Amino acid sequence: MVGRKHESWVAEGIERYEKRLKKPFDLTWQPLPHSAKSDDAARVEESEAILSRLSGKSASDYVILLDERGRNIDSPALAGILRSPLDRGQSVTLVIGGAYGVDPRVHARADFVWSLSKLVFPHQLVRLILAEQVYRAQEIAAGRPYHHV
Repeated sequence: MVGRKHESWVAEGIERYEKRLKKPFDLTWQPLPHSAKSDDAARVEESEAILSRLSGKSASDYVILLDERGRNIDSPALAGILRSPLDRGQSVTLVIGGAYGVDPRVHARADFVWSLSKLVFPHQLVRLILAEQVYRAQEIAAGRPYHHV
C-alpha cells in the first residue's frame, strides 16, 4: 500500500479483524511512502516502488490490484477469488496504489483488478474495509454464518 502507517482509529478497527484472521487469510501490511511529486510523476514513482516490492515476491504470487476502475464483485465472489490461489499454494498480494493511481505496468502485473465501489474512499478507510472484507471472505470460505445473504 502507498501511504503512511495506520492512524490510531484505523489501526483499532483493523486490529479487530486481524485478531480473527487465521492462515492463510492473515494480513501483513507493507506501507510504501507517498511520492513528493504530483500527478503522472507521482504515479510513475509510486508504481516503481510497488513493482520493486512485487519483484521481491514469487512470480507465482496472485496479485489483486484495488482500483476504482476495476471489477465490482460481491463478498462471496471475493471469497472464491481469494480461496482459489490459496488452495493452489499461491500467496495473495493486495495492492493499494497512491492518490494518483498506478501506471499500466502495475495493471499488467495484476491477476485481478478489483473495485470496492465506484465511490472513491480515503486510503485509511480502504484499509479498514479491506481488513473486514478479507475476514468476511475467510468466514464465507469456511461456511460460517458471518455473512448473511
